Amino acid sequence: MQILVLHGPNLNLLGSREPTVYGSTTLVQIDTNLAEIAAKAGFSLESFQSNHEGALVDRIQTAAREGCRFIIINPAAYTHTSVAMRDALAAVDLPFIEVHLSNIHKRETFRHHSFFSELALGVICGLGAQGYQLALACAIEQLGNPLSRPA
Repeated sequence: MQILVLHGPNLNLLGSREPTVYGSTTLVQIDTNLAEIAAKAGFSLESFQSNHEGALVDRIQTAAREGCRFIIINPAAYTHTSVAMRDALAAVDLPFIEVHLSNIHKRETFRHHSFFSELALGVICGLGAQGYQLALACAIEQLGNPLSRPA
């Protein structure tokens, strides 16, 4: 696995959870689409979702040991609360892009602060499921598309 996509709490409910805020695309649809794009570019991609902070921290640490080269993360509600996930990302020192389906800056004030943004290569918010695709395109460019390299 070269690219890891991490989804935080409640993202398993995408498609039915507040579609006016988060859209109607399901998490399975997002993950399937990303895996197809990554495979066409010559990369392996794994997606992982959990409602549990510790499981996400464990997955970040495991990814580094497995040789993961890039993380795309939607920390969801943990964006505003999880020092533990922030510390895990800092510890593994892998490049990552923070993604949010909604524009967190147009929402409640408590959602405006992210513990992750200052460490992230970039932040994409407010573009719905397309934000994940844009993050993946950037990750592929950052890593160098193996299918475009001379043999």
